[in-house]
Amino acid sequence: MKGNMSQMGLTTSMLISHAEINHGQTEIVSVDVKGSRERTNWKEVGERSRKMASALEGLGLKRGDRIGTIIPNNRSHLELLYAISGFGGVAHTINPRLFPDEIVYIINHAKDKAIFVDPSYIGFLIGHKHLLETTEHLFISGPKENEIAARMNGFKFLGDLIEEGDNSYQWPQLDEDDAAVLCYTSGTTGNPKGVLYSHKSIVIHANIVSLPDSFCISARDTIMPIVPMFHVNAWGMTYASAMVGSRLILPGPNLDGRTIIDLILQENVSLALAIPTIWEEVLERLNTNPISLPELKRIVSGGSAVPSWVIREFKEKYDVNVLQAWGMTEMSPLGTANSPLMKHNHLDNDLSITQMENAGRPTWAVQIKIIDDSGKELPRGDLEGRILVRGPTVIQRYIFEESDTVDETGWFETGDLGVLDSDGYLTITDRSKDLIKSGGEWISSIELEEIIKLHPDIYDAAVIGVKHEKWAERPIVIAEIVKGSNISESELLDFYDEKVVKWQKPDAVVFVDELPLGSTGKPIKKDLRERFGDYLIGGVGDG
Repeated sequence: MKGNMSQMGLTTSMLISHAEINHGQTEIVSVDVKGSRERTNWKEVGERSRKMASALEGLGLKRGDRIGTIIPNNRSHLELLYAISGFGGVAHTINPRLFPDEIVYIINHAKDKAIFVDPSYIGFLIGHKHLLETTEHLFISGPKENEIAARMNGFKFLGDLIEEGDNSYQWPQLDEDDAAVLCYTSGTTGNPKGVLYSHKSIVIHANIVSLPDSFCISARDTIMPIVPMFHVNAWGMTYASAMVGSRLILPGPNLDGRTIIDLILQENVSLALAIPTIWEEVLERLNTNPISLPELKRIVSGGSAVPSWVIREFKEKYDVNVLQAWGMTEMSPLGTANSPLMKHNHLDNDLSITQMENAGRPTWAVQIKIIDDSGKELPRGDLEGRILVRGPTVIQRYIFEESDTVDETGWFETGDLGVLDSDGYLTITDRSKDLIKSGGEWISSIELEEIIKLHPDIYDAAVIGVKHEKWAERPIVIAEIVKGSNISESELLDFYDEKVVKWQKPDAVVFVDELPLGSTGKPIKKDLRERFGDYLIGGVGDG
């Protein structure tokens, strides 16, 4: 027997409607590339999103069409995301930090019908739009500057499009299982893969991150998502902020330490979210120019492990709690949050900081288990194994792929290794995939290896991720060169130029007489990481 409750589905339009009606006067601050701040509110954002949605339909765009955005965290991006998914389209948020060939690949793979681009990224599209196979419309989201040049290159303006919309447009009823947002992840082998979120998964995730044991957000908060919207909807803040009606600060593209501190102080930010390297830069700035942060109560950090000194300095010097979180694009993204239990209330300062150093415990919608190499589930405790997850916010399959990426009971293997203690707190210990996470962005070691092996002076090579003081992890090449070669480190590193984007280029080359090989003839990377893991922070290794 089914329940007799309303069949109204969970959709993103419910969230923006709630914010528009019940939190209409709550302020949203949007920062542009020049640092100017535009002030609006949830009522205006809701109205413009509806008008924009009607204009998108007027272009002939239909439900299910993918529509790309290459825009920093600002008002236009927020409105577009609600407009696109609200009429039934799929908002495809695109990472502008990728190599141009990768961006072209994901736009074509997604079959984007339209692209909205911020002026700061327009150069890429001008140079590559002839390679876009399905894109019919190109729009500039910023002010109408250099209008003649823009039109010569086939661009229209978002401002003009909105004027064509209907002020009285109302959101249509959508199926909660319809696709709403598409994000591509480089955290996989081969080409980037698309993770297609449903309306229901987005709303459930917004509820999860709002809860006290997650990010603990409410209408009394001023939230600043420094993490970009193309990183899984700014870790859900795009939607959670509307769900609770919080005040929202959208910091734009300039994310240096000074700008972030100024915004935190001047806009009375109570919660901010960013990767660890951002918080390290903020602390460096604060140590140079010490000031108090009276309104900032907590920060969320994810993407890579947070150094213990960052947690300690924020807590002891500024009375700010650092909430460490773990997840991935395939999980919407939140999987765990380091929220204390009742028994942790009376820990002394040192023990409290130690407790904050792991990845946290699962949210109510995410189940986690640890398995050994044979697939057997390990008991909670101190046994390391492969991390698997499942739940309503976890992927089932990648876009356009026929086979599921989960097993027959719905478990998804994350590619991380870890330990789950008796209270459910997760510690990430290593990675089983050949991937390197640098400053919150994925780098494929396989791709870097394939490139360097093309060099005529390389006999064999492996690329591993090693510790880095700022970026947490960086790639280095372990190279076995052809006998008699006098190739230098700089010459090998230069071989990557124009083949990968600059931030993916390895930091160093270590020459060895012979690589350790496994039974299949492949380098044993675990041994290499143990030997050279500290190479960039003073540990030279014995190569």
